[in-house]
Amino acid sequence: QVQLVESGGGSVQSGGSLRLSCAASRYSYSMYCMGWFRQAPGKEREGVAALDIDGTTRYADSVKDRFTISQDNAKNTLYLQMNSLKPEDTAMYYCAAVPIPKTPTCDAHTIAVVTTTRFGNWGQGTQVTVSS
Repeated sequence: QVQLVESGGGSVQSGGSLRLSCAASRYSYSMYCMGWFRQAPGKEREGVAALDIDGTTRYADSVKDRFTISQDNAKNTLYLQMNSLKPEDTAMYYCAAVPIPKTPTCDAHTIAVVTTTRFGNWGQGTQVTVSS
């Protein structure tokens, strides 16, 4: 079981930046598709970004060219750099790890789908609020 702890959320104005961090334990990064999803009240879960085991990154269209996912393997930490934030980015953000065998493609959509099943792992979330 992968343990994930997010941090770095907060309140910013539109156009601002935040960097989310996710400390992971008890996992081998070669076995999981890592990523982030978000959920706002009354809205569906949305996959945001994914990091494949070969280093390939994939993003939801809504955040492409604004968000960057990365990983520091030595620190077992996943990051999400968020730039040019918009009010519609306001949500609870969750770090996620889904097993590669359960991931036909390691992308943002898969992160959102598999984390609704018993195979997904995610943390407690960190709130991001963007004001206009």
